[in-house]
Amino acid sequence: MGTYPVIPGHEFGGEVVETGAGISRFKCGDRVAVEPNIACDNCANCLNNRQNFCLNWKAIGVTLPGGMAEFVVAPEKAVFHIGNLPFEEGAFVEPLSCVLHGVGRADPELADRVAILGAGPIGCLLLQVIRLRGACEVTMVDKNPSRLESARALGADACLESLDQLKPDYFDLVVDATGSVKVMSRAIDFARYGGKVLLFGVPPAGQNMSVEAFPIFRKGLTILSSFTSVRNSQQAVDLLVSGRIHVAELISHRLPLEDFQHGIELIEGGLENVRKVMIFPEQ
Repeated sequence: MGTYPVIPGHEFGGEVVETGAGISRFKCGDRVAVEPNIACDNCANCLNNRQNFCLNWKAIGVTLPGGMAEFVVAPEKAVFHIGNLPFEEGAFVEPLSCVLHGVGRADPELADRVAILGAGPIGCLLLQVIRLRGACEVTMVDKNPSRLESARALGADACLESLDQLKPDYFDLVVDATGSVKVMSRAIDFARYGGKVLLFGVPPAGQNMSVEAFPIFRKGLTILSSFTSVRNSQQAVDLLVSGRIHVAELISHRLPLEDFQHGIELIEGGLENVRKVMIFPEQ
């Protein structure tokens, strides 16, 4: 969503090097992660605990200068202590907080059978959080075998390379983590009668889904979406620090800032079994 000349980078951690007047929770040297979404706390949505739909929304790395630089400014309310957690793992606070919000909306129950479409970093975070919620069976689908290997190591019960291998009308919850409208359009096929579908992946703007309406009605499905997060950052920090959520395995590349362009090319081209690319501005 951010455009030039805004410095990108909305998933990051770092060290506090300076604090402004009136700051009480932090001092120089503290190791922190940042929640990039900044709500005004005063509009109609914020006052009704819908800060993720703030009418005056700002975001570090999107509308404000972001983390792909040596220094970045963040308001105190958007900063969280990470203790001894490595900075590259602290960078997962933002995506994990979004996952926690999405899983909270889907509200999986104990012993649910869940299918996650897409085994990239977000899919693997969804896998772990849904496991913590008590799912008895989690099936991952991805066309990339190396990503499926990661998913299997993180606790997936079954790993499939094609949607055609999934059981139709079987899963209590189906989660799209691809953002592909073609995949999203098929998600309802695999949900059981009375089941749920969570559209979590971010689709391209301007593209339409093609979904037959009658099966949604006949199966009594609940279809949900999820946008950013609402007060989930401290939960994300606690889960990362506790070791209940593993993210080091999701990092495939660690690059200095001067190789930023190469990191973008890796991601856009799907090269070298890319997962998360971490940029270290200080190196």
